[in-house]
Amino acid sequence: MENIESTTSRCYFSPNDEEFVGFEKDVEQIIQKLTRGTKEREAISIVGMAGLGKTTLARKVYNDHSVADHFDARAFCIVSQTYSIRKLLFEILKQVTGEKRDMIKEDEDVADTLRKALYCKRYLIVLDDMWNYEAWEDLQSWFPCVERGSRIMVTTRVQEVAIKMSDPYFLRFLTENESWELLQKKVFKREGVPLELEKAGFEVARNCKGLPLVIVLNAGIITQKERRVSVWEEFAKDLSSLGLEEQSRKAVQSSYDYLRDHLKHCLLYIGYFPEDYNIPVSDLLKLWIAEELVPNINDTENLEKSSKDCLSDLVNRSLLMVSKRRSNGDIKYCMVHDLIREFCSSKLEEEDFKQRIVSYNSSQVPSSPKDPARLCMYIHDNLVNQLELHGYSLDVISMVDSEEKESLEFIAHPRFYSTKCMDLFSLLDNLRLIRVLHLLDINMESTWEFQISPASTLEKLTHLKYLAIFVKKFDFKWVSHMIGLQTLRVHSHQRIKTSPDIWKMKKLRHVDITEFSFIWEDDEQEQHVLDNLKTFGKCRVSLADMNRKFWWRFPNLEELSLSVVNFHGMTNHSLFPTPEIHNRLQSLEISFPIGFSTSIGWFKSVFPMNVRFLSLAGISLTEEVVTSIAALQKLETLKLFFIHFPNNSPRWDVTDREFKVLKYLKLELVDMNQWESSDTSFPLLEKLVIKDCVQLEEIPSSFADIPTLRLIKVINCSESVCVSAQSIKEEVENTEGNERLQLHIPKNF
Repeated sequence: MENIESTTSRCYFSPNDEEFVGFEKDVEQIIQKLTRGTKEREAISIVGMAGLGKTTLARKVYNDHSVADHFDARAFCIVSQTYSIRKLLFEILKQVTGEKRDMIKEDEDVADTLRKALYCKRYLIVLDDMWNYEAWEDLQSWFPCVERGSRIMVTTRVQEVAIKMSDPYFLRFLTENESWELLQKKVFKREGVPLELEKAGFEVARNCKGLPLVIVLNAGIITQKERRVSVWEEFAKDLSSLGLEEQSRKAVQSSYDYLRDHLKHCLLYIGYFPEDYNIPVSDLLKLWIAEELVPNINDTENLEKSSKDCLSDLVNRSLLMVSKRRSNGDIKYCMVHDLIREFCSSKLEEEDFKQRIVSYNSSQVPSSPKDPARLCMYIHDNLVNQLELHGYSLDVISMVDSEEKESLEFIAHPRFYSTKCMDLFSLLDNLRLIRVLHLLDINMESTWEFQISPASTLEKLTHLKYLAIFVKKFDFKWVSHMIGLQTLRVHSHQRIKTSPDIWKMKKLRHVDITEFSFIWEDDEQEQHVLDNLKTFGKCRVSLADMNRKFWWRFPNLEELSLSVVNFHGMTNHSLFPTPEIHNRLQSLEISFPIGFSTSIGWFKSVFPMNVRFLSLAGISLTEEVVTSIAALQKLETLKLFFIHFPNNSPRWDVTDREFKVLKYLKLELVDMNQWESSDTSFPLLEKLVIKDCVQLEEIPSSFADIPTLRLIKVINCSESVCVSAQSIKEEVENTEGNERLQLHIPKNF
C-alpha cells in the first residue's frame, strides 16, 4: 500500500475563517455558471494575481448550500506547482464516495474507479491553484463527459492556462470602500471605528490598492500600533509609494518584522511545509513544543496553552489561515498563503537555513544565563547531498563553519523527505541534538539498519522529544532510553502490548498508537505514575481482568480514546467510579464491540465531571447512560455512533432531560425510529448532524424552538427525516422572519 498522509491534507472540506467582503456579486455569477446553462460538462476558470482571493471565492461558492444541493458529488483539491496525478485522483475519489482511508492499494486503478464513481452523477470538481495547462490535461481526461450538467472549476494565477481551458472569469480588485470595510472588520472586529481614525484608516485601506491579502496583513500590523491619527497617517503614507508587487512583499516583510522572536521562529517553521499543505494543528503544536520554539511560562504545565497562544497570534495577524475547525470551534487544520510561504522559504535560504533560537519566558528574556541562544540548522536537500558526498562528515562541508560545528543543532522538519536520503540513519547519527523525527511516510523495516537491529538504530537518538514512526511491530524497549520524549506516535500493523519500559519515560505528554493493547497490572509493590501524560489515543483495552487503579497512574489526562476489545467475565466495577477521578479530562472517546451489553454493569458509573467532548460507539443507550451524560455540566460536543436501545425498543425520549451547554450533537447509525425531546432538552444547541439513521421517522419539531440552532445536516436518512428538517427550517423563517437556520442535505452519500 502507498501511504498518502501528506496528500490527504491537501483538500478542503469546510469554509475557513477569512472575512468575505466585496465578492458577493461574483459569487452569484459563478453559482449561475455552475448551476445553469448547458448539460454538457463545462470548465470554469477563475484567474487573478496572488493574494486577490481566488481560493476564498472558490471555497465560498463550493460551500454554498444551493451548489451543494445541485450536484450529486463534489470534491475540492489543491493542485499546486508539484503534484501527483494518482494521489490527486485518489483524493477526489475519497471525497465523491465518502471513503476515509489514507492508503492506495498498489494494484488499484484509481482513475478507472473514479471514472465509474462519477459516470452517472452530476459532479463538481474544484481544482485550486493550477499552474500549467499540462496539469489540466492530465486530470480532466478522467472526468466523464456524460451530459448531466457537470462542472469543473479551476483557479489559477496564470492567464494563459485559464484562456486555454475556457472563457476565464477575471477576478477584480476590491473597491476603496470594500477595502475599508475589510480593514475595519479585521482591525476593530465588532467595535465601532473611532471617529478621529476614519479618515486615516480609509487612507490605509485605499493605499492597499484593492488586494485582500495586503489589506489583512496590514490590518495585523496596524493593530499593533497606537490608535493615533499621526501614526496611522504615517503608515498610510509609507504604503502609498508602493506598487502592487511591492505592496505584497512589503506587507509580508513588515508583518514578519513586527513579530516577537519566538513567533518568527514558529512562522518560519510553518513556511518549511510543502506548498498548499493543510497542516494538522494538533501535530503542529506538539512539534513547536518539541523544538522549543514556544515560550515556556516557567511551568511545563502551560506549554500546550503557550503553543495555542502562538497559533492564535499568527492567525489573528492573517499570517496563517484557518482551513477547518473542530465541532467545538478549535482550529483543526491551518495553512499558509503561497506568498507568505515563499517569503519564509527565501528567508531561511537567505540565512543558510540557520536560526538562533532563545528559550523565552513570559518576559521575553532568556530564562537563565545558562540558556543562551541555540544555533539551529534545518536539514535540507543541499545539506544532505553534501553530507552524502563526504561520508556524512560535518568537518568537510563548506556550509557549516568550523566554529559552529561543536554547537550547531539540527531541525529535522516533519516534511523533510527523508526517503531521498540513501542512508537515513548514518545521516541522523552524525547530526547533533535532533529533537523531532517524523517518519510516518516511510516503512522503517525497508531500511537495512533497522531490520538488523531496531534498538541500536535508535539508541543514539537520545535527545528526541517527538518521534513518529511507521513499523510492522513496535517495541517500547527501542525508545525507553529517550527520557526526554514528549510525543510518541506509532503506525503499526500488529497490536502492541504494554511494557514496563513505558514507566521510564516520565516526560511523555502525548501517546498515539494505531494498534495498542494494555496488559492490566495488579502491582501493589510499586505504583508507577506518568504525571505529564496529557493525551492517550487509539488505545485498545480488555476489561475482563481490569485493575481499575491502573488509569489512576495517569492523573492529569486531558484526552483519552479507548477501544474496548474484550469484556467477557468482567467484574461489576467502573472505569470512572466517581466524577472527581480524572477531573482534568476534557475529551473522552470510547468504542465497544458490536453487541455490547450493559448487563455487565460497567455503565452504572459516571463520567469525569469536566468532560467537554464525549464520543460513544457500540453501546446500548440505557437510562443510566443518558443520566450520566446529562449530568455533565460542561459537555459541549456529543457524538453517538452504532447505538442501540435496550429491550429492542428503538425509541429515545429526552423530554425530561436537559443537556445544559451542549452545542454540537451528532447521531450516526443510531438504531431508533422515534425521537422525542422538548425545547428545554438542548437549550444551547448550535449544530445537529444526523447520518445513516435509516429507521428514524422524523426530527422532533421542538428543535424549531431552540434559538441558538444554526445548522441541521442530514446525511443518508429517510425522506421523512428530510421533510421534518425542512419543516423546522420553514417554521423558524416564518416565526423569526430570517434565515438563521441553515439546512444541509448533501447528495454525495
